[in-house]
Amino acid sequence: MHDHSRILKYGFVAPVLVLLIALNVFPLLYNVVLSFTNAELTGGSYGSVGTRNYTTIFSNREFAAAVRTTALFVFAAVSAELVLGFCLALSLRDHFRGKTAIITFLLIPMMLSPAVMALYWNLIFHGHYGILNQILGFVGLPQPQWLTDPGLKLASILIIDIWMWTPFMMLIALAGLNSIPRYIYEAAQIDRASDWMVFRRITLPMCAPLLVLAVLLRTTDALKQFDLVMAVTGPNDAATQTLSALLYRTLFGADKVGLSSAYACVVLVVVIALASVFTRYIGFIRGKQGRAA
Repeated sequence: MHDHSRILKYGFVAPVLVLLIALNVFPLLYNVVLSFTNAELTGGSYGSVGTRNYTTIFSNREFAAAVRTTALFVFAAVSAELVLGFCLALSLRDHFRGKTAIITFLLIPMMLSPAVMALYWNLIFHGHYGILNQILGFVGLPQPQWLTDPGLKLASILIIDIWMWTPFMMLIALAGLNSIPRYIYEAAQIDRASDWMVFRRITLPMCAPLLVLAVLLRTTDALKQFDLVMAVTGPNDAATQTLSALLYRTLFGADKVGLSSAYACVVLVVVIALASVFTRYIGFIRGKQGRAA
């Protein structure tokens, strides 16, 4: 009976493991192998070039510029989404009529396709017939060229990303706020603690693990930003060229499979490193809360 249960268990798990290896592990390992070759998209034979691709990457000025652009985008987008999402969650924490409808309405941007939303925002940001400039002109304000001014292109993508993913931060922050026991607030009220003291000593620390988790998820996703850049400005625009856009241009523009695989490995290492840092910080916060309890 015991052997039958073990066979049944492995029978259910084995197909999933095979699918995982086929769709994730094997492509990852094959990508690492290709990163040490001179393979090209046009085909033909290829051979090992050692670490030449990685040397090319770290000596490439375009790579340094893409790193700066990606870092600026991630920092600005995630910071704004965290602050706005947490403020929205605080305003929606209490029960009131129409709360469910409001939350559902706010979650709509997060559920739509980023590429479709980028095309939609192209119409809003258009310098001549865009809705935004029409409104600005109506009230007598300047009408910037959002999609052609190099200083505003990245800001336009940031606005779209913040509009789309602030509800995600709000949802996780709202879950964190609702998980705080009410009796803690009641005890603070009895002790006549000020609103600022309650926020600083109760609300923010007890929400911190989920907020850090939300920042981790959004940071790893924003590091791979590609669809908005492709739909708004394209992969060749230096003002908005992220790491993923540079990888795309290297692969489909220059046909260099080996070099683009090396770019992918670098991005993967950065994502894993940040995820490890955030995970350790979440564990530190939970351990600190456990000691305090």
